[in-house]
Amino acid sequence: MKARLIAAALVVLAAAAPAHAATADNRQIFRDVQRQVLRYVHFTIFDSVHAQVEDGIVTLTGRVTMPYKRTDLERRVKAVSGIRELHNRIEVLPASQYDDELRLGIARAIYSHPSFRQFASMINPPIHVIVERGRVTLDGVVFSEVDRLLARSIASGFLAFEVKNELKTEDEVQKELAAL
Repeated sequence: MKARLIAAALVVLAAAAPAHAATADNRQIFRDVQRQVLRYVHFTIFDSVHAQVEDGIVTLTGRVTMPYKRTDLERRVKAVSGIRELHNRIEVLPASQYDDELRLGIARAIYSHPSFRQFASMINPPIHVIVERGRVTLDGVVFSEVDRLLARSIASGFLAFEVKNELKTEDEVQKELAAL
C-alpha cells in the first residue's frame, strides 16, 4: 500500500548520491517534494510529475494540463527546505478538445473496469492518463503485470495514434526504492 501511494504521486526518484549523508538528505528532500506534489489540489490523473534529486538539486519533469499547474508546482517545491537549486522542466500539454475527450474516455474505461474500480475514488489514483496530440501514455503503478497489460488493452480500444505503457508494478517500485 505504501509503495502504491508513493508511486501514485508519479514522482520518481532517480538519485544516487555518493555519500550516505547526501543520500539521506536527498531522500528527505524527495519525500518533501513528493508531499508537495501530492497535496497540490489541482494535480489530477491527467498530469504526470517526476522528480530527480541529486546533492540538493531538484529537477522536475513531466507534463501537466494547464500552465498554472507548472507554476504552482514550482512555487510549492521551491518552499521545500534543503533544496539548493530547482530546475522546472515540466511541460504544459497543448489545449485540444480531442485530447480532453480521449483522456476522459480512457480514464473512465480504466477506472470502471472491475480490476481498477477500487482506485476510482482515491484522491490520487495510481494510473495516470497523459494525452498529447492523440498519443496516450499510461503512467503510474499497478499491482501486477496482468494489470499493466489490462490497462494498456483498455487504452488501446480508443482511437489514439499511439499508446505507450509506462506503468510499473508494485514489485518494480519496491526494487527501485530498495536500490536507493
